[in-house]
Amino acid sequence: MIELTDVHKAFGNNHVLRGVNLTVESGTSMVIIGGSGTGKSVALKSILGLVTPDSGKITLDGKDVTTGDRDAFLARFGMLFQGGALFDSLPVWQNVAFRLLRGSLARPREEAREVAIEKLRRVGLKPDVADKFPAELSGGMQKRVGLARAIAAEPEIIFFDEPTTGLDPIMAGVINDLIREIVVEMGATAMTITHDMTSVRAIADNIAMLHDGVIKWTGPVADMDNSGDPYLDQFIHGRAEGPIEAVR
Repeated sequence: MIELTDVHKAFGNNHVLRGVNLTVESGTSMVIIGGSGTGKSVALKSILGLVTPDSGKITLDGKDVTTGDRDAFLARFGMLFQGGALFDSLPVWQNVAFRLLRGSLARPREEAREVAIEKLRRVGLKPDVADKFPAELSGGMQKRVGLARAIAAEPEIIFFDEPTTGLDPIMAGVINDLIREIVVEMGATAMTITHDMTSVRAIADNIAMLHDGVIKWTGPVADMDNSGDPYLDQFIHGRAEGPIEAVR
């Protein structure tokens, strides 16, 4: 469904992507791993068109992502942001229904509210949460609201940016389980970027190791522990010694 071919992106003298090649099959869950500053977020933003690559090609269903109806293109995506990115001034249900109240997907207000409450239920939150404000919720609840928003418009593709950052191990496990269940239920194509190896094992079908602007290894998660790739091996075991230089 998603293909990146020799994608390059630099910001001044900082060459972030140096020829990324990656294929994400329809209905699968791809997790991109790698250290901070290796280009994971830039790759994701490039697919969404928030960042324009300097060269290379990105296609969705074989069509260049830079062409066609922009609103229709974005309507195919859902996104769970790292920090939740909820609107403090809006009640929870309006956060969840944000896309349903605007643009080509706009629905009547009451219908949008019903969808929001249903999606909140799907992520384990009761209807009384709908009229609260984000500041009244715990970090784990805010993350669930973000997940409910990501799936509210029944997207074909869902991106997860560090979905378990800032959560305790138990809540992180809950979020991982929800992500896996929802992606399978919806038949969605998923892309996740994370440092959390527990998340990787819980939600990935395939993984890609991004380092120094290129994909060093990609394959099924079941092959990860016996990949034979020194970069992947060092990263997943958290070793200080290896081809990836630790910043001291």
